Amino acid sequence: MALGDAIQNLEQLEERLSEPTPEVVQTFNRLEGDLVVLGVGGKMGPSLARMARRASDLAGRPRRILGVARFSAPGLESALRDHGIETLRCDLLDEAAVRRLPDAPNVLYLAGMKFGATGQEPLTWAMNTCLPAIICRQYPRSRIVAFSTGNVYGLVPASSGGSLESDTPAPVGEYAMSCLGRERVFEHFSRAQGIRAVLLRLNYACDLRYGVLVDLAQKVLAGAPIDLGMSWFNTLWQGDANAMTLRCFDHAASPPLRLNLTGPELLNVRQTCEKLGRLLGRAPVFSGAESPTALLSNASRAFGLLGPPRVNAGQLLAWVAAWLQQGGPTLNKPTHFEARDGRF
Repeated sequence: MALGDAIQNLEQLEERLSEPTPEVVQTFNRLEGDLVVLGVGGKMGPSLARMARRASDLAGRPRRILGVARFSAPGLESALRDHGIETLRCDLLDEAAVRRLPDAPNVLYLAGMKFGATGQEPLTWAMNTCLPAIICRQYPRSRIVAFSTGNVYGLVPASSGGSLESDTPAPVGEYAMSCLGRERVFEHFSRAQGIRAVLLRLNYACDLRYGVLVDLAQKVLAGAPIDLGMSWFNTLWQGDANAMTLRCFDHAASPPLRLNLTGPELLNVRQTCEKLGRLLGRAPVFSGAESPTALLSNASRAFGLLGPPRVNAGQLLAWVAAWLQQGGPTLNKPTHFEARDGRF
């Protein structure tokens, strides 16, 4: 498929999400040793693991790709194995179980808790701040690329261009505070033990089955009111997020490198929904007043190291609209990007 072609079915979607760029193949040609993907059962884990497998094969570098999760979703474990990914069942908060995981010089850390954090604050803090310490003690000699979130920043004016990695964190709500705690724990172990790491402040990845654009398009289709309070956002095609994430193993450092990971465009909610409305043949319905501030990130530092995304917001918008029009499945996992009080 050409990059601009519409994606017709799940097989094409999974193929596109996991297709490594030439630069990812080059990274995996340089990379030594096996890769452990912790939290492979989440939204991004399967396609990330599969891209790593494909990149390793194309580079001609034999290595094990090991996916670790509880595997509560039916069929996921067998699907990963079908693509050459070894699977290991593990509750990552069980320290004894983590100690039984195989060693590997490369660790992709995708574990964490966001959805349902409100009402489960103790578990949220345990997942987001205790778990990194468990993992750092298990993998003190590994390179670790770990997902964080742009929620560690505060709300900023759209005119600012978005928060930079050098900005002082200003997390709102317990979820965001626990995510800053996750970063601080990784940073402590990186400084104390020399662990090379990258902390990726992702904000927001978009598959065609989930993401801010999917949330908005579904509301346009349903005629549901779209709250304008969080009137701006960033997003990034998950295939690009996958490729940029895997390339970060080239840049792991002690103390950790922090990178914002998102698209270059600052997207206005009203304008985006009006474009979706034209594509979907439905007039969007709005509610609330627009605010001059939003949760926005500036990923120019990542683009300087890793290059720009291949898929722009206009292309992604067209893909999402076509996917939903043809009845493509969704994950029913809204981003709650509109939350301004930090409650998820």
